[in-house]
Amino acid sequence: MFLLPILPLAQAIPTSPAQELIIQPEVPLPENERDVPPPVTTAPLNTVTVPQQVRVLPGKLDNIPVFNSNSPEVVQTEGILLSTFPQEGKQVPSAHLNFPFKGRFDIFAHHIAKAKNRRETRTLFQGIIVYNPNSEPVTLKVLQGATYLTRPDALFVDLPSYLENRFGTVFAGPGSRITSDVLRGYRQSILPAEIEIPAMQSRMLMNLPIPVGNVTPASNGRSTLMRMSSSNSVYVASLAMFAPQTKNGVEQHPTLEQWENILNTKGLAGPRDLAPTPPDENPLQKIYGRVAGVAEGSEWKAKITDNSRTDYLTIPKRGESFSYAFSTTDTGTFGTGQVQSAKMLARYPDTSYFAHGNYGIQYNLTFPLYNKSRESQSVSIRMQTPIKSNTKSGGLMFYDPPENRIFFRGTLRVMFNDDTGKTLTRYIHIVQRRGQQGEPLVNVNMKPGERRLVQVDFLYPPDATPPQVLTVRSSN
Repeated sequence: MFLLPILPLAQAIPTSPAQELIIQPEVPLPENERDVPPPVTTAPLNTVTVPQQVRVLPGKLDNIPVFNSNSPEVVQTEGILLSTFPQEGKQVPSAHLNFPFKGRFDIFAHHIAKAKNRRETRTLFQGIIVYNPNSEPVTLKVLQGATYLTRPDALFVDLPSYLENRFGTVFAGPGSRITSDVLRGYRQSILPAEIEIPAMQSRMLMNLPIPVGNVTPASNGRSTLMRMSSSNSVYVASLAMFAPQTKNGVEQHPTLEQWENILNTKGLAGPRDLAPTPPDENPLQKIYGRVAGVAEGSEWKAKITDNSRTDYLTIPKRGESFSYAFSTTDTGTFGTGQVQSAKMLARYPDTSYFAHGNYGIQYNLTFPLYNKSRESQSVSIRMQTPIKSNTKSGGLMFYDPPENRIFFRGTLRVMFNDDTGKTLTRYIHIVQRRGQQGEPLVNVNMKPGERRLVQVDFLYPPDATPPQVLTVRSSN
């Protein structure tokens, strides 16, 4: 039996130098954002059905609110990306959701700047502003957090499907990198450890550029994830502004007053993404939309056992396996009927009804394995990306070989006792394509009657496309 190590609340890390690697082509719109038929290929994909039961994942999301700024994804006009400020005194009241945060909350943001031509390559800034409506000062803390650009901080590089990531130096894309940092309990040094906000005043939590360069068409993205704590109620807004310029055309960082002007006078930034399909409709092509609002749930914690009356998980018989799906949506439950998408506490009418994808949410899963049989067995736990299905079919379907579409890039932490009794902690960066069966995260040899605890936790990365499964398998 062991527990996860206690992570520091604010361990600052410097920004690493850019990876000198080739950028992959731009990633298409993920299936979790918009359900579309798979692309037509010249050769049919070979499918393989593996008999294995898919079980409902125990546990549920906690009730920590998450400031989730992901719409519009591509930002080409100045304005408000997401504001939870009150509507009073604002020229565009509908752009403000009037939702205060107090105590623990998260901030997630992902946006892309894209220039249409050479005249539009002025740097886009993203600002996160926090307002204290109280009569006393408020202390705002960044417990853990990271923010990275695609270029040059976290390029979409071509990586093997399975790499040890002990020091956090393996990543592909900003979503992969921010979730790896926060999983380790880091706070990037570019983010403040603490801000004191005077009564009835605002302060900038983040004021950072998303440069596109001077070639066209050009684009760049910034992904941000922060775990916050506030001593009293605050309002938060994520804003977009093109860099102010001097008379000589030199770009400047925006000031607090310039950000406050955007907040008080502008409407929502654009262009707007596709509006979601209403939940009561079931068209052939369902649009989930992108998220802009306050979602409920920062962590899904579960002890996975046979049922609520036992404290162990009986391993499968030799040659058999069972799976638990995660980050499931209403069109991909594999017949379990379990939708894990976080519900929205506040949202704009043209954005997603749920936080589909659970980007930035931590899954903390404990497997108390138990060998009930009279024979020793070799047991593995692996992550897999089966073909999405919403019905039970007696197994999971995979492609052989997997389709050349990456559906997951991210780091998982695995803690377990090995066959010598030594407690091991491993960080493993996984890249999986659609239909990939995956490799074992852990292998243990269990004697008759033996119990073995395995813990798997990860933050679902923004660059991924759900769903995936964790599969427990006993080998022959």
